[in-house]
Amino acid sequence: MINNVTLTGRLGKDVELKYTESGLAVASGTLAVSRRFQTKNGEREVDWINFVIWRKAAEAFANFTHKGSLVGLEGRIQTRNYENKQGQRVYVTEVIVENFSFLESKSSTGNGSYQNNRPQNNTSDPFANNAGDPIDITDDDLPF
Repeated sequence: MINNVTLTGRLGKDVELKYTESGLAVASGTLAVSRRFQTKNGEREVDWINFVIWRKAAEAFANFTHKGSLVGLEGRIQTRNYENKQGQRVYVTEVIVENFSFLESKSSTGNGSYQNNRPQNNTSDPFANNAGDPIDITDDDLPF
């Protein structure tokens, strides 16, 4: 059986970081993912998808993201259930994140940068253009 999901979207709120009784880090949040098609009014609908990240990755994700951050998540869909205070069975479906990507730096949204440990000169960036001009990539340059 295959259970893989890949999502790209923006965080709907700051990630909530908690610790289990045994000290295991767990981060949870909601990702806003736009649908491909527009409504009759020309607006795009958004799906709000819950996710969970565990261990050290949870701490890193919570420390380097904030509400509105553009991220990519890879993982699997999982459904769990519990009984609420009223005695009703509640089902929760969420993405258990196994890998993630920061798709923009914090500095691009004015909140610092998660790249502080990287060298600050452009020599480490293979795409840096020393002339300061944007790199021109035409469709002929793309391999697909």
